[in-house]
Amino acid sequence: MTHYSEELKASIIARMLPPQNASVPALAKETGIPKDTLYCWRLKARGRSNVGPERARQGGAFSSEEKFSIVLETASFNELELGEYCRRKGLYPEQIANWKKAFIQGSNPMPSKAEREQLQQQARTIKQLQSELHRKDRALAEAAALLVLEKKIQALWGDTEDEKSTSRSAKK
Repeated sequence: MTHYSEELKASIIARMLPPQNASVPALAKETGIPKDTLYCWRLKARGRSNVGPERARQGGAFSSEEKFSIVLETASFNELELGEYCRRKGLYPEQIANWKKAFIQGSNPMPSKAEREQLQQQARTIKQLQSELHRKDRALAEAAALLVLEKKIQALWGDTEDEKSTSRSAKK
């Protein structure tokens, strides 16, 4: 069993935690320390300092005011700034996006009963119009198919327009 100095442990742990967040496999390759050992050190360090995503994974870790404050604070950040902020705070960008969405949805009032009925009536009208359009499309396709068949029959039998007009006038 290999023992590592506390200074080495501290420096590697510092590289694994925010803001650097160096990957464990890369550090294992660089230092020659087994990945399992590095994962164990990182886990223990996070447990001691309550740093990192563990706090973010706890459901009630932030109050509504804190969430709102974070959403406001990060509203103007670009992707890099947001990533750095999240690493410092032990958050994930998806969490902030979800909080923002929840605040936006919470600010939209529910439609009134009259509005809901109007929306339902509009949906019924749309469905009826789509059904009618579908029926007319089928009728149009059938008419087009009949015209194509009539032209094919004329081409096969050699029935020309002149013969039709003379045969019609003869029948009268």
